[in-house]
Amino acid sequence: MHTIYNKLKENIRGQVQMNIIIKDYTYFKIGGVVDLFIEPYDVESLIKAIQIINGNIPFYIIGNGTNLLFSDNGYRGAIIKIGNYLNGINIQGNTLQLGAGTLLSAASRFAAENALTGMEFASGIPGYVGGAIAMNAGAYGGEMVDVVKKVVCLDYSGLFYELSKEEMNFRYRNSRVFDENLVVVSAELEFKAGLKNEIIGKMKDLNQKRMMRQPIDKPSAGSTFKRPAEGFAAKLIEDCGLKGLRYNGAMVSDKHCGFVINENHATASDVLSLMRIIRERVHEKFGIMLEPEVRIIGEEL
Repeated sequence: MHTIYNKLKENIRGQVQMNIIIKDYTYFKIGGVVDLFIEPYDVESLIKAIQIINGNIPFYIIGNGTNLLFSDNGYRGAIIKIGNYLNGINIQGNTLQLGAGTLLSAASRFAAENALTGMEFASGIPGYVGGAIAMNAGAYGGEMVDVVKKVVCLDYSGLFYELSKEEMNFRYRNSRVFDENLVVVSAELEFKAGLKNEIIGKMKDLNQKRMMRQPIDKPSAGSTFKRPAEGFAAKLIEDCGLKGLRYNGAMVSDKHCGFVINENHATASDVLSLMRIIRERVHEKFGIMLEPEVRIIGEEL
């Protein structure tokens, strides 16, 4: 590990650290020690970092850490963070060119300020553009597939791909990025012209709903389970009488049953145990097996 660390320090521009606590980089505030943590300052350094570690040690690429649950044992390998060093917003007509490390909220505000409509749904999502595209993030009836025009990705060998919306194979909380281990570098999003005041008003309304209905004041990874083919995960969980159910420091939110929250210094083990209870109860009552939306790293549900 020290050899790879030294090689990274010599060859890339960016942060390279050993033995960091990953919970400090996730919204869940859960997770143990990671062997190696890398945050490249530019795309060239991102490519070099992947080339240095690929095939030598396991690695996982993260964005803003909004939908991740890391093991209490951490991660034996390297975490590469696509951070806000790889951000940037440019406008050309009705399209925005965005770096992968651009906050969705910032992109939404920029679109609104330029009277472009279509991004309002994402104004309260705390992730980065790259991760949002990778998982086709969505809220309040909108998804990234609705606004993506094209995406620039790279593979682990350092080759670039410019992919159209159709080539991205978007579906519910998934895309070609996960199918082929690609890394989103930038994207072009396309919007329609609208009225600035109406767009800003809609964003305010959606954010007010989010504040009223979701436990945004508590650490979580957003929606814990994917929406099943029949019904909604939150309603199924609530109908099983699980609202407010606790397992040590983890809790089913009493504000929105679709969220498992870190109520009191929860561990990954606490969260996973609670998720198992939820899945078992829902399956017993409704015959539906909920699938996790949160990405679990270093453990299995």
